[in-house]
Amino acid sequence: MRVSDFDFELPPERIALRPVSPRDSSRLLVVKPDGLEDRVFHDIPQFLRKGDVLVFNNTRVIPAALSGHRIGRLGTTPKIEALLHMRLDGHRWKAFAKPGKKLQAGDRIQFGREGKACLLGGLEATVEEKGEAGEITLAFDFSGPVLDEAIAAVGEMPLPPYIAGKRGTDERDAVDYQTIYAEKEGAVAAPTAGLHFTPDLMKRLQQSGISTEFVTLHVGAGTFLPVKAEDTADHRMHSEWGEVTADTCARLKAARAAGGRIVAVGTTSLRLLESSGLEPFSGTTDIFITPGYRFKAVDLLVTNFHLPKSTLFMLVSAFAGLDRMRAAYAHAIANDYRFYSYGDSSLLFPAS
Repeated sequence: MRVSDFDFELPPERIALRPVSPRDSSRLLVVKPDGLEDRVFHDIPQFLRKGDVLVFNNTRVIPAALSGHRIGRLGTTPKIEALLHMRLDGHRWKAFAKPGKKLQAGDRIQFGREGKACLLGGLEATVEEKGEAGEITLAFDFSGPVLDEAIAAVGEMPLPPYIAGKRGTDERDAVDYQTIYAEKEGAVAAPTAGLHFTPDLMKRLQQSGISTEFVTLHVGAGTFLPVKAEDTADHRMHSEWGEVTADTCARLKAARAAGGRIVAVGTTSLRLLESSGLEPFSGTTDIFITPGYRFKAVDLLVTNFHLPKSTLFMLVSAFAGLDRMRAAYAHAIANDYRFYSYGDSSLLFPAS
């Protein structure tokens, strides 16, 4: 399909720079085959039924935005911004560097903003490999938990570019940009559909006979990269690491067999469940879902509102139908819904 088929006009003022409080007071657009319904997020149990299963992504965002400078080569020592996006092993990460043209394989980078030095004495890395579009492989001097501690000391919360371009990161983001159930560290972007859930809402879901399951997909920075191809067939996704345990798969299959529906909370949960096919899974996935894809693992989807021409808008269009999603987004824009990571949410029923 043409990437331009997924374009739409979004007024800049519709981009949310802060979340609402409490979290479940955000708006909810219910997109059903027979029309649209405007609700509030804490109403979501009304659209689910006993036996349904909500599947959450329990990844935890790490302070993956690093700032430093190149060292050890003759000439200038330019400032380097690096956004970690996928852990390779105990001491190596894939990252997007800016400006990438200033770096070569073998270069050394020292990270740590002024006044924010690592307590371990500094965080340094070698550029092991240089790829395309500013992507590099960084081999850090530390490894394992020591490296994690050093990254936490010098890094900052990696807000999406459409927020970071309008305001700086602050202490509120350290809480606002994590789900209440975030557990397994490794993501550089939050699974934002889950940001709307509160402890009270989780309790009400349980009381309604709606169960919860957790999977892990460490969301990478590739989720924010624009689609530069003109045809969706020419776009390639960045890989992300995920895991669905055997016990989780068994419970999901049992729930479906009993008539329950699997409700993915976020596109990250959906992509991982579809990658696994409800079988145990541990590894990387680069699944790219566009209209025409046949869903096999997910029955309903909770998700925020996405960027024009993005892989995520393509995914929701595959799930609920392109025409329906165009109409839903036009309705959301006309009725002042808040968009993107800190914005409002939607509950999508599948296309017929």
